[in-house]
Amino acid sequence: MEITKREEQIFEKRFEKYDEELRWLYMELYDNGDMYGELCHTMRKFYVDRGKELKQLDEEREVSSDWYRDNSLQGMMLYIENFTGTIQGMEEKLSYLEQIGSNLIHLMPFFDTDSEKADGGYAIKDYRKVRKDLGTIEDLRNLAKKCRTKGMNLCCDFVMNHTSEKHDWAIKAKQGDGEYMSRYFFYDSYEEPFRFDQMVPQIYPATAPGNFTYLKELEHYVMTTFYRYEWDLNYQNPRVFNEMMYNFLFLANCGINVFRLDGISYLWKEVGTNCRNHPKVHTILRMMRMISEIVCPGVLFLGEVVMEPERSVSYFGTKEKPECHMLYNVTTMATTWHTVATRDVVLLKTQLDVMNQLPKEYVFLNYLRCHDDIGWGLDYDMLLRYGIAEVTHKEYLNEYFLGNAGYSNSRGELNRENSSSGDTKFCGTTASLCGIEKALEENNQPLMKQAIRLDLMLHAYMFMQSGVPVLYSGDEIGQMNDYSYKENLELAEDSRYLHRGKFLWEKVESLNDESSVEYQLFQGIKNLSEIRKKHIAFSGKADVWTMETWEDGILGIGRYYQGEKIIGLFNFSEHGKTAWIEENDGLYVDLITGEQREAQSVPVKGHSFRLLVHDFEKTEGY
Repeated sequence: MEITKREEQIFEKRFEKYDEELRWLYMELYDNGDMYGELCHTMRKFYVDRGKELKQLDEEREVSSDWYRDNSLQGMMLYIENFTGTIQGMEEKLSYLEQIGSNLIHLMPFFDTDSEKADGGYAIKDYRKVRKDLGTIEDLRNLAKKCRTKGMNLCCDFVMNHTSEKHDWAIKAKQGDGEYMSRYFFYDSYEEPFRFDQMVPQIYPATAPGNFTYLKELEHYVMTTFYRYEWDLNYQNPRVFNEMMYNFLFLANCGINVFRLDGISYLWKEVGTNCRNHPKVHTILRMMRMISEIVCPGVLFLGEVVMEPERSVSYFGTKEKPECHMLYNVTTMATTWHTVATRDVVLLKTQLDVMNQLPKEYVFLNYLRCHDDIGWGLDYDMLLRYGIAEVTHKEYLNEYFLGNAGYSNSRGELNRENSSSGDTKFCGTTASLCGIEKALEENNQPLMKQAIRLDLMLHAYMFMQSGVPVLYSGDEIGQMNDYSYKENLELAEDSRYLHRGKFLWEKVESLNDESSVEYQLFQGIKNLSEIRKKHIAFSGKADVWTMETWEDGILGIGRYYQGEKIIGLFNFSEHGKTAWIEENDGLYVDLITGEQREAQSVPVKGHSFRLLVHDFEKTEGY
C-alpha cells in the first residue's frame, strides 16, 4: 500500500519526536541495534497499512488529545458469545448499546484459544485470529468500522503477560527449540539462584502452586504465575517485545482503539525481585506508548493494575513521559460493596478523598462489578481504628452477600478460597447482590422497590465519581445470577460464571412495560447517562470533593466546573435519613424530580439518592 507525501511527513514528524527517547530506552534494555532497526522498519510498515479512516481519526485525536477526559465516554463490558453469539451479531445490537449511552464497548477475550473455558479466554493461542465460533478477523474489522460510524470505541483485552501452552511459541519450546524456550522462563532445577518460588507471591496457589509447572517431556520447569496452561513471557528477550508490539499494531489496524492491558504489573521477571511492579515494566509501557503515538495515536491504553489508586498511579507515567491513559479503580469497587454491607460511608469517603486529590489528568474507570470476582482488598489498618478486624470482617462481608448476616437481601456465592490467607472472593450480579433476586423469589413488592432503589443508587453514585463509568452487560436490565453453570462440568468449579450468564434478550421486551424491573432500571440508568453527558460539572476537569453529611449512611459528593455545581447524596442505609449539609448559595434543582430547593438539611429515602444542580449563571431553566 502506498502513502501520500503528506502522510509520509506526518509519520516522519511523529517518529522524529520520539526516536531519541525510544532508541535510548530500547538500547538500555536490550542493547540490540539490529532489533531496534527491525522494530522501526515494521512500525513504518504498519503505518503505511493503516486505513485512511483510522489515520483521520488519529489526527483528530492528536489535536484533542484529552478527548477521553470529558463527560462523554461511557463503557459497557460484555462477552460476545453471551451477548449476541457472534461478532457479526454485534453489529445489529449496537443501537441497543447506544440507547443506554454506552460508546466504549469492551469485548471480553475473543481470540483463538484452546478453550474459552480456559481462564475465560485469557489463554491465547493466536493474537491475530478470532475464535472460530465467534467469527473472523474480517468480522472484527467490519464491527470496528460500524462502531466508528456511530462514534463508538471498540476495546479488547491485550494479554501481554503470558500465552497459552498451545501457542506456536510454546509448542516449539516443548520440542526443545532453544530460540522459543528463551521466550519463556525455563529452568532445569529449583536450586539457587532460580528459586523464583521463594520470591514470587503465590498469586493463585490453587492453580499455579509455586508459580512454576514441571514439564516431564523436557525435564524443565516453566514459569506459570496464573495457571499451569499460561506460560509467562520473557520480556528480557527483545524478540518477545518486538513480536508483541507487532501483534498490538495489527489489532490497532483492525480498528481496535482501546486496549485493556492485562496483568501489566507482572510483565518483568527478574531473579532477586518479587517479579511485580518492577521498574522495567514502566520502561516497556513507555516504549509501547511511544510506538502507539508514532503509528496510531488515536489508540488508548487501559491498564489493569490491582492496587489502591495512590499506588497504581505510577502506571500513568508522568506528564512529560506518559504510559497508560486510563486505569481501573479496583479498590473503590470493593469498598463500595463493603459500604453496602455496613451502611457506613467513612472508609469510602476517605478513599474518594484520596482519589480527588490526584491530578485531574489521571483517568480511572469506575465500575460496580466486572467479569471477575470481588475480593475484599480493603484498608484494614484504617478499619482497625474503628474496631473492625480484618479476618472477622471478611467473614462478615461474605456472610452478608450470601444473605446470611446483617439483615441482608443479597444472593451470591463464594469463589476461590486462598488456603494460605483464608481469603475468599465473592460472585454475583449487581441485581442479585442488591436483593432483586430475593424479592422475586418471595414475590415481595416492598422489598423489590427497595432493591431497585439500591441498584439505581449505586449506579448514580458510580456516575458521580470522577472518571469513566462502565456497566456490565445485563446490569442495565437487572439480570440475575445464572446458576446453570453448575450443570457444565468445565465450569462448575468456577462460580464467576454465576455472573457471566447469557444476555436474556427476552427481558428487553419488558422495556415497554413501565411496571417491570427491566424498564425501571434501564430508564433510570439511561437518565443518569443523559444527565452526565448534558452537565458540564461531570467533566473530568471539574473540581470534585466529598461532603460532610453528618450521617454515617449518606455519602455526599460535590462537583464544580465552569459555573455549574452538582451535589450528589447517596443513602447506603435502607432507612430514610437526612443529609445535614448547609450550602448557602441559592436554590438548587433536583435533576431527577425537577423540584427546586435549597441544599440544606436534605432528606434522602432509604437506599436512594439525590442529584442537585446549581448554575451560578442561571436562575431557572432546568
